[in-house]
Amino acid sequence: MDYLPEEQDRGITITSAVISCEWRGAEVNIIDTPGHVDFTMEVERSLRVLDGAVGVFCAVGGVQPQSETVWRQADRHRVPKLVFVNKMDRTGADFDKVLRELRDKLSARPLVITRPVGREDGFRGVVDVLRGKFCTWSEDSLGAEMTEAPVPEELAEEAERSRRELVETLADCDDDVMEGYLADEEFGEARLKAAIRRATVALKLVPVFAGAALRNKGVQPLLDGVVDYLPCPADLPPVEAEGPEGETVLISPDEKAPLAALVFKIQMMEQGRKLSFVRVYSGRMQEGGEVFNTRMRRKDKISRLFRLSAAKRDRTDHASAGDLVGVVGLRSAVTGDTVCAEDRVVLLESIQAADPVISAAVEPESAADGPRLLEALSRMAEEDPTFKIKQDPDTGQTVISGMGELHLEVLVHRLGREHGVHPRVGKPQVVHRETVTREASAEGSFQRPAGAASRSAKAAVTVRPLARGEGVKAANLVADGFPWPKALADAAFDTVKDGLGTGPLLGYPMLDVEASLDTLELGEGGADEPAVRMAAAQALRQALNAAAPVLMEPVMRLEVTCPEESVGEIMGEISLRQGRVEDVQSLPAGFRVIIASAPLASLFGYSTAVRSQTQGRGSFLMTFSRYDVVERKGGGQQRP
Repeated sequence: MDYLPEEQDRGITITSAVISCEWRGAEVNIIDTPGHVDFTMEVERSLRVLDGAVGVFCAVGGVQPQSETVWRQADRHRVPKLVFVNKMDRTGADFDKVLRELRDKLSARPLVITRPVGREDGFRGVVDVLRGKFCTWSEDSLGAEMTEAPVPEELAEEAERSRRELVETLADCDDDVMEGYLADEEFGEARLKAAIRRATVALKLVPVFAGAALRNKGVQPLLDGVVDYLPCPADLPPVEAEGPEGETVLISPDEKAPLAALVFKIQMMEQGRKLSFVRVYSGRMQEGGEVFNTRMRRKDKISRLFRLSAAKRDRTDHASAGDLVGVVGLRSAVTGDTVCAEDRVVLLESIQAADPVISAAVEPESAADGPRLLEALSRMAEEDPTFKIKQDPDTGQTVISGMGELHLEVLVHRLGREHGVHPRVGKPQVVHRETVTREASAEGSFQRPAGAASRSAKAAVTVRPLARGEGVKAANLVADGFPWPKALADAAFDTVKDGLGTGPLLGYPMLDVEASLDTLELGEGGADEPAVRMAAAQALRQALNAAAPVLMEPVMRLEVTCPEESVGEIMGEISLRQGRVEDVQSLPAGFRVIIASAPLASLFGYSTAVRSQTQGRGSFLMTFSRYDVVERKGGGQQRP
């Protein structure tokens, strides 16, 4: 499913890909998502439309930082999950350690369905705890042939203990199993499977499977688990949507109901055509039919419908509730749009994109390449909501922004491969935010002549700092009891809210700031909307300047894996890069994991330093932690 040349060259997933298959008579739509933090948008929009997820964890590395991020994303969307503990045949594999980390780091409650027999070179197969079978795989068939046998005598005691643990864990989460457990009943396979499915769909348990995917060992039981325990659309509550009057509309997965579908991804095709990836929640989508785009309030005609198999597209004439399909013809659609039937207009929850954290200037090799470069960048921005383009009004430069160095590097590489444009790229710069460090209040006034009279207004605004991570808040303290037209108070308040999008230092958006519109007074000759807006804007700007504004920059969480003898050098390098070591953990085979935080601006080129200091044996993971004020050694802040 990694079909892009950039994916094949780097050995990583960059873009989410859709494929469908059948297993035991059930149609399974699979979306393969990236693991790298720079491509987190691919995960976010996929989780938005999925009914269930399989989290793949390395038996050696366990729960890594990006895994935590994705798991929290899935929890936010209330997506039921299975876990596959992969690479049981690798040196250092530890199934029980992964279970502990699932509990400790992810607050999950694992339920072991298949337990590995042996590990590393001694990995022989798995015990199916539920059915009491020993499953092995033929090396000759590369895992295609699975053999089931009774559990060997030397494993019987452990298998029985694992089954008891499974029943006891289920009894804590399911009333039917609890009643049977207290009555000392025997549990059949069907009864336990039904209980596991209920607990999984309710997000109470996470079934866990083990295997080694490179040789396809453990894959068949995992696919059985997908069919047995993850929900089909009919198992889930109706999806909530917003109706034309703001009312809540329940969308059920009924093929006979009016159409409701969500565009979760855009991909540009040849000849500039747009392929929209769509999840159908209800109704039926027909090739040649018309759909209504709720955001744009316009109709589009479906010219092509495709069943997707990664890079391969197969024509189909219709799609029904529960399907994931590719649609050509939705000219006005962007990621997060709702398409529906015109006689039942609904708005599904959209997809939120994260803000970029890194920027770089690009310029064409020649003036003739300028229009082609801008066109190619615009097409890429339409595909990827975390990729932004803007023109610097002072320098005329084109500035691109993304989620990390790798993100921008891949996009620039695609410019050359797909569009034949090879721009010059400047040194990456981090994207800053601004905040205040103390509370301050200010008044602003504005007066302008208006014929024989004048229009004047006076406003008072207070700003105060918030704790890290609280975002931006605004309060309208003049909304109640305002003696003049309410529209004037609303206009002044909107000016205060919108003004927090531009900080007083360098114009970056504000963060972790609260602003309140305290008073609003109109002159004797009255006031109009421009007057109150100018007064509010002046008061806000003076308050922000008086509140000791400072720059904030992205701070990243680092997890560096290195040999024990390299720990001192790695920690010294982190300190030189303005970082702070938070923990050091031990791994098998003489390795250590150093957990630290450091500003993104100091981490450019860090991968080269890690390779050099560990003689190529070290690696690191980097995830976004927060925006914060970073004081540089020697005093002061770095200016972008």
